Amino acid sequence: MDSSKLVIRNIGMILSGDIDRPVFDGDCLIAIDGKISAWGSEADLDTEGATTVVDAQGVTLAPGLIDSHVHPVVGDYTPRQQQLHWIDSTLNGGVTTLISAGEVHMPGRPKDVVGLKAMAIASQRWYENFRPSGMKVHAGAPVIEHGMVEEDFKELAEAGVKLLGEVGLGTVKDGKTARQMVDWARKYGIQSTIHTGGPSIPGSGLIDADMVIETGTDVIGHINGGHSALPDDQIVCLCESCQSAFEIVHNGNERAGILAVNTARELGKLDQVILGTDGPAGSGVQPLGILRMVALLSSMGNTPAEIAFCFATGNTSRQRNLDTGIIEVGKCADFVLMDQAQHAPGKDLLDSVRQGNLPGVGMTIIDGKITSLRSRNTPPAQRLPEVV
Repeated sequence: MDSSKLVIRNIGMILSGDIDRPVFDGDCLIAIDGKISAWGSEADLDTEGATTVVDAQGVTLAPGLIDSHVHPVVGDYTPRQQQLHWIDSTLNGGVTTLISAGEVHMPGRPKDVVGLKAMAIASQRWYENFRPSGMKVHAGAPVIEHGMVEEDFKELAEAGVKLLGEVGLGTVKDGKTARQMVDWARKYGIQSTIHTGGPSIPGSGLIDADMVIETGTDVIGHINGGHSALPDDQIVCLCESCQSAFEIVHNGNERAGILAVNTARELGKLDQVILGTDGPAGSGVQPLGILRMVALLSSMGNTPAEIAFCFATGNTSRQRNLDTGIIEVGKCADFVLMDQAQHAPGKDLLDSVRQGNLPGVGMTIIDGKITSLRSRNTPPAQRLPEVV
């Protein structure tokens, strides 16, 4: 296969995704065969032999955003909202990776053990084989049900399943049984998420802080509720007690989300904060949901914008064991290029986001290949990158 070399020059600012060093110096980045190779001053880099050159025109480059909590079904269609091309719309919101919290909106979703395993394996396969608009979709997340045994988790893992759907959306409602299944999943390399808060769909129920702690999943799904949040003292308790990722979602309680991020900051746990939308859902599809959460937590949650962007990139990359979401040699060349929106207040992009404004997305790149140009969903950017 022919080698590819992407050169992005005239970058105004590089957001790294690394919460310990959120902004990198440099005006140029190089990716070879879909992986980040180098960045810094263009004068110091080897830009010869490029197969694609992008003139960033002074805009900001960041890792492609990651939505840690979606409910896909098949292809780029969701029966939950009878909507086509929701994934493409999400790409236009700067998101390049989606992570399933369960394919729970599949009509007639099987709940017997044989059926749920078959659907999880099929879901993992079809999104592995097909990327809607180039989007990376990590899917195949079975919802645990009574009757599952250790061998089921071993079989799922051997088939390529790496995720569990939200614990609590199935028949398993007690912490002891859930903990046993979560431990089996972890034994075979399957990451788990728990539904947190009040019920969201028929068949789900209240998952309180005690059950979250007892179950011990890798991710506390929508710690701010999806939709209904737990009482404040339980949210604080989870932040204090857990080493899991604290997932704040667009479709949850916004005030509870701000409480969670403020509590995480006070505890020195901002590196555990990750973002999702929890869509498609009753609230609809939110193509700009991750950008909206970044702006919300920055403007109302006393968080510098460059740190809030880390919640949607590097934090999720580390918590989810991904090879994207951070500017690092060898990581996937998945980027969003964006700029301050036209006529939006603020002295620059970060200041504008800190004031609660969305940036304008000018381009997305996945595995070193351009996947979208000027966004049809964000406000228009002041400047737009160009393919030379």
